[in-house]
Amino acid sequence: MPIEIDHRGKVALVTGSGAGIGREIARWLATAGAHVVVNDIRGEKADSVVAEITAAGGLAQSHVANLRDDHAIDALVAGIVEQHGRLDIAVNNVGMYPPGRSPKPFVSGRGEDYRDIIDQNLVLAALCGRAEAEAMTEAGGGIILFVSSGETTRPAPFTSVYAAAKAGLNHLVSSMAVELGPAGIRVLAMAPGTTRTEMVAAAFTEERFAEIAQSTPLRASVEHDELARLAVFLTSELARAITGQLILADAGAFLSRNRPPNNEGLTTAPDD
Repeated sequence: MPIEIDHRGKVALVTGSGAGIGREIARWLATAGAHVVVNDIRGEKADSVVAEITAAGGLAQSHVANLRDDHAIDALVAGIVEQHGRLDIAVNNVGMYPPGRSPKPFVSGRGEDYRDIIDQNLVLAALCGRAEAEAMTEAGGGIILFVSSGETTRPAPFTSVYAAAKAGLNHLVSSMAVELGPAGIRVLAMAPGTTRTEMVAAAFTEERFAEIAQSTPLRASVEHDELARLAVFLTSELARAITGQLILADAGAFLSRNRPPNNEGLTTAPDD
């Protein structure tokens, strides 16, 4: 008996979906039938993803916004509800290091560095979740999925504040799930392992990627489509009993104790 995931009739928002993980999630949600709102700060990137989706027969629209602006978050969600009458799925993918920041030794950071990293990876996520939850509560339910990080499962040098912000996000997810469950809202997080996003590709050498892959039990790096397929499943009815969880998709990296140190193999700072 075939099992299909059907998101037809659903409206989905994917933040930071002009490239990388977000782009692939948007494409896969559209393939499953959802009408996808592609959000990115870069209009040409968002439009390119929409063009790909529509060329393949899917439904999508772009919304350019800098979600570091609190008002832009509220306007984004309000615009979706005004146009479509609902928001069923929200995938919050904005994160990583803000422009001008990069992994560095803990003692090299200063207050502005720490606040900026925490703001982008925790505060922004909370504000997105609040706006989305408000819309979903009024509509009778929905699914909010956050993209966290495998760095929260294994302490490592040079990523302490970033990992702490993402660990805070993990706890936010469980707390939101308890509070919002009675309103029919599921809240989840998925934690990718090292994935070849634009920022990571700019920061790591090919040798570094190979070393990381070989240090995992599966001897593999994580591909964008693997994360996208997980997102499609977690936001579907097949996963309707799952909430408040952090789902790891890291090729088993959290089990490994032989990861190469973070200060080797860096070429440029992942500030993009």
